[in-house]
Amino acid sequence: MALRAAASSLLRTSSAVGTATLARPMTIAVRHMATDKEQRPFRVLGMQQVAIGALKKKALLDLWCGVLGVPQTGSYTSKGENVNEDILRLGEGPFAVEIDLMEPLDPNVPPKVHVPSLNHIGIWVDPLDKAVEYLTAKGVRFTPGGIRKGAAGYNVTFIHPKGNADKPLSGEGVLIELVQPPPEVIAAFDAKK
Repeated sequence: MALRAAASSLLRTSSAVGTATLARPMTIAVRHMATDKEQRPFRVLGMQQVAIGALKKKALLDLWCGVLGVPQTGSYTSKGENVNEDILRLGEGPFAVEIDLMEPLDPNVPPKVHVPSLNHIGIWVDPLDKAVEYLTAKGVRFTPGGIRKGAAGYNVTFIHPKGNADKPLSGEGVLIELVQPPPEVIAAFDAKK
């Protein structure tokens, strides 16, 4: 709709001959539309989380909880993932977004959860196993570890931020977490239809 309005404002119409010409040179950006929707064996239901890292998370907590008033709902520590994180909840209901404030247990050991500061985004994907199978076949590169339990207790896996020769599709610099939604998120999504 917005594209049509923008194009209409840039066109001159000649009613005598029923043609339209450009009033000025322009480039029209067209949204990338999925062409194989019927073949995709999974759905992306919405944003699940945003993870922000720092060497020390105190300043992040001061901002998000202290100043903005976003409630903390949990915490998570994992030596294997080199992370100490606080979990916040932004919004209400099944479409609330988790905000993860993270600091490394050891800043010299990978993964470096504080680099970059916007560490990753998470999206609800149902069913996760079918999505991984499909995306792998399409050339998407995943991080090592496969599907596993994440900090919030949901099954997760990650699209790698960088592609390689074998699997060229990636997050292009952004780590993307795919998260299996719980039944209440699936039900809420289906109820919106």
